[in-house]
Amino acid sequence: MSNEALPGIKLFDLTGRTAIITGGSKGLGLAMAAGLASAGANVMLVNRTAADGTKAAEELSQTYGIRAISFSADICNREQTEAMAQKAMEEFGRIDILINSAGINIRGAIDEVTPDDFQKVMDVNVNGTWLCCRAVTPFMKKSGSGKIINLASTLGLVGLANRTPYTASKGAVVQMTRALALELAPFNINVNAICPGPFLTEMNIPIAGTEESNKFIVGATALARWGELKEIQGAALLLASDASNYMVGSMLTVDGGWTAK
Repeated sequence: MSNEALPGIKLFDLTGRTAIITGGSKGLGLAMAAGLASAGANVMLVNRTAADGTKAAEELSQTYGIRAISFSADICNREQTEAMAQKAMEEFGRIDILINSAGINIRGAIDEVTPDDFQKVMDVNVNGTWLCCRAVTPFMKKSGSGKIINLASTLGLVGLANRTPYTASKGAVVQMTRALALELAPFNINVNAICPGPFLTEMNIPIAGTEESNKFIVGATALARWGELKEIQGAALLLASDASNYMVGSMLTVDGGWTAK
């Protein structure tokens, strides 16, 4: 067996690389930021207000000995997403990884959810993801490499009642990921998505323990439980590292077996 077939743990080493994580100050975003930081990556946590990520950035720096900064940007605004990418270049000199984790969910029956509600979810989950991808692409093309990780959802693959805004937005992210993956593969930029199942994030706390949650969410998983935030880290590290160099346009489910049933 050749040495090339025995790369070992260095496949997951992110030392010296820079990751931008939107929605990085809490929930899955912060969990993924910690996972990448533990592998040596420097991180920029992007949130609506810099203060949201300042404490998290300080904790990541102290815990993992990497450089972490917080940056304020509305991901629905083109100028601000471009400023985000430019700031990362100024601070770190490179953009290796983008994780589009920022997102919102508005639940309700179609005749209860307003058109403004629907548009708000699409603006953040779809337009924001697209704008952030657009902002980093020129820098990744110039460097000849990059990893873009979009946060889709199991609800971008299967349906659930009273979730039309969210499922529509995540279905769009799935297709955006596939199309962009084909577009950027010639530039050695890997675009993939993580499709989380039911994780107990702040977004889901309002429905945890309800009859609906127990029957249609927890009851839909093979493991019969909510996911723990730390359980998203392995998928993020895989897609951010050289271990995923042959993965393009993949939808990596981390859903406790939801889509297997």
